[in-house]
Amino acid sequence: MDNLVERARQVAELVLKDEMRSNGVPFIAHPDGVAAIVRDEIGLPQECVAAVYLHEASRKHPELDLSEFPSDVLKMVDGLNRISTIRPKDTRLEAENYKKLIVQYSSDPRVTVIKIADRLEIMRNLSIFPKTSREQKQLETLMLYIPLAHQLGLYNIKSELEDIYFKFSEPEQYRSIKNKLAATAPDRERLSREFIEPLKSKLDRAGIHYKVKVRTKTAYSIYKKMLVQKVPFEGVYDVYAMRFIIDCEPDKAVEHDLCWKVYSYVTEEYEPDTKRLRDWLTNPKPNGYESLHITVRNAQGNSIEVQIRTKRMDDIAESGLASHWSYKGIKGEHTLDTWLTSVRYALEHKAETKPEDLPQAPSGEIFCFTPTGELRILAAGATVLDFAFNIHSGLGCKCTGARIGGKAVSIKEKLKTGDVVEILTSKNQKPSADWLNWVVTSKARTKIRQELDAAERKLAAEGREILERRLKNWKLSFADDEILDFCKKHHFSGQIQLFAAIGSGDLDVNVVKEYILAGDQQQEIAAAELPATGKSVYTGTGDDILVLNAKDVKGIQYSMARCCNPVFGDDVFGFVTRGEGIKIHRISCPNASRLINLYPYRIQKVKWQETQSSGEFLVTLSIFSIPDPTVMGALMDVVARFRVSLRSVSIRNKANRDGDDEITMKLLVPSNAELDKVISQVGRIGQVRKVRRV
Repeated sequence: MDNLVERARQVAELVLKDEMRSNGVPFIAHPDGVAAIVRDEIGLPQECVAAVYLHEASRKHPELDLSEFPSDVLKMVDGLNRISTIRPKDTRLEAENYKKLIVQYSSDPRVTVIKIADRLEIMRNLSIFPKTSREQKQLETLMLYIPLAHQLGLYNIKSELEDIYFKFSEPEQYRSIKNKLAATAPDRERLSREFIEPLKSKLDRAGIHYKVKVRTKTAYSIYKKMLVQKVPFEGVYDVYAMRFIIDCEPDKAVEHDLCWKVYSYVTEEYEPDTKRLRDWLTNPKPNGYESLHITVRNAQGNSIEVQIRTKRMDDIAESGLASHWSYKGIKGEHTLDTWLTSVRYALEHKAETKPEDLPQAPSGEIFCFTPTGELRILAAGATVLDFAFNIHSGLGCKCTGARIGGKAVSIKEKLKTGDVVEILTSKNQKPSADWLNWVVTSKARTKIRQELDAAERKLAAEGREILERRLKNWKLSFADDEILDFCKKHHFSGQIQLFAAIGSGDLDVNVVKEYILAGDQQQEIAAAELPATGKSVYTGTGDDILVLNAKDVKGIQYSMARCCNPVFGDDVFGFVTRGEGIKIHRISCPNASRLINLYPYRIQKVKWQETQSSGEFLVTLSIFSIPDPTVMGALMDVVARFRVSLRSVSIRNKANRDGDDEITMKLLVPSNAELDKVISQVGRIGQVRKVRRV
């Protein structure tokens, strides 16, 4: 740890030794967490890390004498301390006014970035805070820190803040979307493979060099789309998007021509929705954003959003020159925009101060030299291995270490600006998987993976041959879905890794034999337990659909899971049990994620019949209200107005720290539509603070 940071932490540790967080952990854990984000995830220098510790120490003890620390550090500490005094709930400031105060208090632009890191650490530990404090932090995060992180280009932090906010503010919606994303992941993977396959030959024949990115929106982004467009999860077109990034010279005429060529190939192969064409090539957005967006349908009727742009356009969009705020139509005042621009510049152009004769460089780069004086520019954090691969791939594969300033160092030694690096090699050296942990450049990573893949594929070919020979002798088959399930259960990332383990002897083929025989036995048991009623039942393919008849929910073929009590109209799926037929769960069930991830081969697609038959479903409502004897009468009036039956009711007086009563009602309802009406009317009762379905 740098001396400056170490001294700052010692000060904080001393003055905060008696301070505790809400969960009983020493308070020093908070600045430690923030410092790690500032240093490791954002990449700010030691002065900023020191400011984190001194801010927490001086905020708790303003009388501290910090005159021994550099003036620029104290300047940041003062800004952080002043920002920490702002309380939106006290001053009733709107979000824009809150931002203006932060601008006023942040004479050093790095202060706000540190504050964003501080908020990220708090949100990662949000569960330890009391309810009222937690809700306030959620609101501040949504209104202030998420937009600031986005505008500053801290996109990973912005996405993480959004999902944590969503997880706590709308837990059921969050769980539902997450589970739907998990459940539909195999379909998206299949769609992406099928989508690109017919286009490969056309693009290759045209000599177009490109790469394809597959992007899935975050849960919160999907939720916002659902609200704005008033559609269910399935109606959000761009949950999943394909992005073509064309590699060509940065000449606009050439770029536009290639983008439209790719567009023509895509729309020849797939049916375009011309209403959803967005041409930001011909008319770029004011902020410089350029791209072609089109939604197409494949033969199965699936909608896929396709984005087409060149590498230059993609770099501009990703780097933030096309500010995402402007991209989304949000405008800020000139002074705020100017200040935020200075923050971005400070982040991307932190100058090196030593050696003084070297040119100032962006913080994301270091300058090193070969023994002959050739300059090599690498990413910050680059190691000897990165340097070797930067010179030549063959040199990297044989690298055993280096000499820097006459001193021998290992292959994982991190380099710094000004180093003169002499690479050492051996003809017996070969890349290993550990090397991927010691490099940061894409060239090094790509070549190491290629070398490892080549060795692994050779072993896999040998392993596949061994297994096929044994299967033939055993007179057994090993289907693709069984292979995938075996890989998951034994922690193999794919078939190649499985066969390579057999080829190297790390996996005994008899383990595969035992798995196949056990699986055959389980299928026989499951088949015997499920009665042949003439209705569709699970076959292991995932293609069958079980149609639920609301009239007969207690039939021997299926039943409703008690953990989530589905109601007619809910989003549901079936789970094939080994003794109780098919259990029907809500997609937002607390157990859904575990069942989908651990037992995908036992998941049954389910839908309700189109017209509802007579039938009743048991549901439980948890109602929090202020203590008032008239509440029960109001609740009974609501129940009487709808087609529901009250089965039981219980009251826990002052069930929480707010002093509310918790009323638990069990109802029989015909559908989720009728249940929604009941919940809506209960929520309108004046004494009721909160109502939720359990």
